[in-house]
Amino acid sequence: MHRIVVLSVFLFIALMVQAQEFVSVKGLVYHDLNSNGKREKSEPGIAGVAVSNGSDVVLTDASGAYQLQIQATDGQLFVIKPSAYNYPVNKNNLPQFFYLHKPNGAPKMKFETLHETGPLPESVDFGLLTGCDSEVFSVIVASDPQAYTEEQVSFYETDIVNELKTNTEAVMGFTLGDIVGDRPDLFEAMNAATGKIGLPWFHVPGNHDMNYDAKNSDQADESFERYYGPSTYSFNQGKVHFFVLNDVVYPNTYNDQQYIGGLSEKQFSYLENVLKTIPKENLLVFLMHIPLYNELQWGETFRNEHRSRFFELLKDRPFTFSLSGHTHTQRHYFFDEKQGWLQSNPHHHYTVGTASGDWWSGAPKANGVPVSTMSDGTPNGYNVLSFDGNTYSYEYKAASFDSGFKMRVYGPNIVPANSYFRGEFYVSFFQGNETDTVYFRLNNGAWKKMRYVVEADPFFCAVRYEWDHATVLPAGTRPSNPTLCYHLWKARVPNRLPEGLHEIAIRVKDRYGREYNANYSFKAVKPD
Repeated sequence: MHRIVVLSVFLFIALMVQAQEFVSVKGLVYHDLNSNGKREKSEPGIAGVAVSNGSDVVLTDASGAYQLQIQATDGQLFVIKPSAYNYPVNKNNLPQFFYLHKPNGAPKMKFETLHETGPLPESVDFGLLTGCDSEVFSVIVASDPQAYTEEQVSFYETDIVNELKTNTEAVMGFTLGDIVGDRPDLFEAMNAATGKIGLPWFHVPGNHDMNYDAKNSDQADESFERYYGPSTYSFNQGKVHFFVLNDVVYPNTYNDQQYIGGLSEKQFSYLENVLKTIPKENLLVFLMHIPLYNELQWGETFRNEHRSRFFELLKDRPFTFSLSGHTHTQRHYFFDEKQGWLQSNPHHHYTVGTASGDWWSGAPKANGVPVSTMSDGTPNGYNVLSFDGNTYSYEYKAASFDSGFKMRVYGPNIVPANSYFRGEFYVSFFQGNETDTVYFRLNNGAWKKMRYVVEADPFFCAVRYEWDHATVLPAGTRPSNPTLCYHLWKARVPNRLPEGLHEIAIRVKDRYGREYNANYSFKAVKPD
């Protein structure tokens, strides 16, 4: 009898604790026809819309109503918009799709966090705006603008924002983390700059956006949440479901690195639950900061166990694509069965080039912004992703260059005429990968294949040589050391050529059958 009483007391206490930890919330998802942010009597609720607390996912009923439980002191809600609707945005074009419930505010930290949100409203409603559910559309993807100073915010605005203002085709944009460089107090300035592009803009948190004084991983994104809301969420556009994933685990208790890539139990629950609402013929696009693959020089940079669990969730999803930033290089990685992917067709992961390039380093360009070539030879810039149904393609745009600048050819300017010469020339096709093919021909001769290689980009090696052998201190910040380039091809410079100018035409055929062209010329001169 005594044991039964004790057990009953423990059960009662457990139930009381659980009741204190969670509160029930209800609300409505409605069509905000006049876009004023308030529900009018004439504005209908929207049935079948997914709403989440970051773990569970429910669908609205016929009247647009939903009900969920959230944490009593640190809860969140967000609406997963259907394709035919848009999110409202604030003055800086940040989408307003969420409600954060922190009645006592977020923990106080070095950088400002969310203030007290007050008591839970009787109804947490989400208004969605009229959108377009066309299956053909494009988006902008930038990564790592990583401003450490207000001057670097101005670099970003001059080099990236001003150029993107002219893009009238894209429907939205994404930043794949490292919005700032350990300076969450610069979020406001970065948001004001990005807002001038005029597109709804979504943000992924990066390791340099964290609160480094956080006591646990749940607190590491508190300053991020203050401006952008939940750090993991998703939504529909056309026949694509976009996932924004916070994959930065900080503090890292797994190994001796400061942080590591991975996902939380709550995120795995969310992924499992939201996937139930997405048709299998739709394309799943995952946007994250830290790449899914491991960077060899650093060991395990994304938790192998978490990648395996992630792939397990996707094993019966034939249309997937993931993107990351973080490395300040550009690389395509194809996961096959040897790397744990559970389908015969590989999973494509694309680490995109960064807005800040090589951390705003190098000599200034004509517009005053550092040239900032990445350590693999890629110019700083951004990507345009195009979607048609559940298919996708990409175009990398180098900032401050003409849109036709897709590759850089590097080779000797002069060679000995009528002689044997052991020189090589290289083509760095910035958005390229090993599935593409690069050809060359000399003086309108026959086309020949170039060889795909993984080496340091000789152009960037030459840049570093100039810096290291300068006799006068160069303007700007010294670039990083060269790293391996995964979009590089090379061939031997033809030998025994007559004196004079010689032209080499370059032709690239990519994995989509698209063709890109460039030219390279050099002189053959009589040896002394």
